[in-house]
Amino acid sequence: MINLKEHFRGANLFVSAVCTALLVVLVPAQPAAPANASSAQISPPPPNYPYPDGRAYVYAAEWHLITAGTGTVKMEASGKDRKVTATAESQGVVNVIFPVHDRFEAHFDPRTFCSLSIFKHSEEGSHKRETSIRFDHARQKSVLDEKNLKTGETKQVENDLPGCTTDIITGFYYLASLPLQVGSSYEFPVSDGKTAIVHAHVDKREQVKTPAGNFSTLLVTAEATNGSLHGKGKVWVWYSDDASHVPVQMRAKLGWGTLLFRLQRIYR
Repeated sequence: MINLKEHFRGANLFVSAVCTALLVVLVPAQPAAPANASSAQISPPPPNYPYPDGRAYVYAAEWHLITAGTGTVKMEASGKDRKVTATAESQGVVNVIFPVHDRFEAHFDPRTFCSLSIFKHSEEGSHKRETSIRFDHARQKSVLDEKNLKTGETKQVENDLPGCTTDIITGFYYLASLPLQVGSSYEFPVSDGKTAIVHAHVDKREQVKTPAGNFSTLLVTAEATNGSLHGKGKVWVWYSDDASHVPVQMRAKLGWGTLLFRLQRIYR
């Protein structure tokens, strides 16, 4: 018999994935092996790359034909950095069984696409915590500080950082900056304190209809090639087939089911 509370908990944890973009299911629960590290790297954006500053993407997450929640992702300039903010809110019956109210913020260097820091305030069911991750490139370490907001318990964890990485929030913006030609593949490191190598392949062109409109898209498949989640999850992203590469639809397949994220609207 299915434990509905646990099932909805799993669904809502992935509702928050829209805030961490498409790559949250790819981050391992243990340090990634060094395999493929030499070929996996973050490529700096082209000169004068037009970052989508001020543009917000609003998604609805569908699970078993139920709208489980909504998420918003936005980028803007923050001094010399770029800042990505995102929120996730459960709704309807899912919100009654397992409420989620999450806010994320990530900073990265726009000259290199190297991540600098992540902050997350999460309220998921009875769990409430704040987590910050700082990427210390000089020491090649990621430093995670976490506080349980209910008990006051804190912890700090350091992990090795193999040079420049993107993070689980900025990752889909990084993919959007790439050429995305049909048949091309990319490998790059993604970190949420611990690092995994992600392989992305541009499969084909497709027409996609969402509440935000009809789009000609490029379908990209992404999955981890190492770490503890290797082979346990896969994400499909439909990017608009134009210079902006807007992620108009995302689908994630995990052990407990499949979630579909569809773009509802874009605003500034």
